[in-house]
Amino acid sequence: MAPVEIGLGLQSDKRAGDYARLARRAEEQGFDVLTVFGDLMYQPPIFPLLEMAAATSRVRLGPACLNPYSLAPYEIAGQVAALDLASRGRAYLGLARGTWLDAVGIEQPRPLAAIEEAAQVVYRLLGGDAGGFEGRVFRLASGTTLRYAVHRPDPPLLIGAWGPRGAALAGRIAGEIKIGGSANPAMVPVVRDRLRVGAEQAGRSADEIGIVVGAVTVVDTDGAAARARARTEVAMYLAVVADLDPTAEVPADLLRRVKELTDAGRHEAAGLLIPDDLLDLFAFSGTPEQVAAQAQALIDAGVHRVEFGTPHGLTDDLGVWLLGSAVLPALNREPARRVR
Repeated sequence: MAPVEIGLGLQSDKRAGDYARLARRAEEQGFDVLTVFGDLMYQPPIFPLLEMAAATSRVRLGPACLNPYSLAPYEIAGQVAALDLASRGRAYLGLARGTWLDAVGIEQPRPLAAIEEAAQVVYRLLGGDAGGFEGRVFRLASGTTLRYAVHRPDPPLLIGAWGPRGAALAGRIAGEIKIGGSANPAMVPVVRDRLRVGAEQAGRSADEIGIVVGAVTVVDTDGAAARARARTEVAMYLAVVADLDPTAEVPADLLRRVKELTDAGRHEAAGLLIPDDLLDLFAFSGTPEQVAAQAQALIDAGVHRVEFGTPHGLTDDLGVWLLGSAVLPALNREPARRVR
């Protein structure tokens, strides 16, 4: 098996120029993949990704994830084609159903069909297939093709999903599956088993599909300060992801109190309720040694990629520098042989 990749996940909330600076530093320090989140009401990922593509020459780049409800498949095809061209073949495409779209009046019917059909439309367009497509959600009229040249017809596909049906879909059609908002090694065998269902239907091995695990990351030489910041960040999504993890035992009354406080805008107070053992399931945080230990546990569990997510540190630049200079060198990135 290939060595495990280490990725950096960025929120698209920065100024022009910040992405290029952070991307250059990440590439120089040995990161393999740069991801930009596609979260609601932040900058569209394509802007940061194109800036980072121009500033780098080696790392893979992609959005995690775009959704087919707010962005039509032909537009998704155009964006991944543009990124692949700008990066000279280093793009990947992330697709997911999306979250919180009710805030902008967008419904999300038939999410699995929407993701699968969106992927079919995207890759038909990238591949120059003029035969048309008639699905339950999306269609292409016969003869509909892109009117520009693409760098590659098949940039790798990542699907963002937690549940059994989403994982099975990834097992059928994707190269990677991302479990966003988790740092829990116990989820790795769960996801592998869920992938296997779809992979076997498609005549694939579940081991062909890479598992990506990523979450909020805050690293600092002041470990207590880093963990305090991580608690505040995790509080904002704990109520969403805790119910998705079948291996985590999270008291219902704790989730209720955290949600009440975050709904009231009291994120720091909500974070104070999160105990250490729970924090470690949903974030990477603490000193470089602590963060490295968490990442190594995931590598040993069999992940394909560990992704350190925003905000990285108490400041962007310090966090990225510490991850690259102190965390990455501490990792044994050769994957352990899994026992079947």
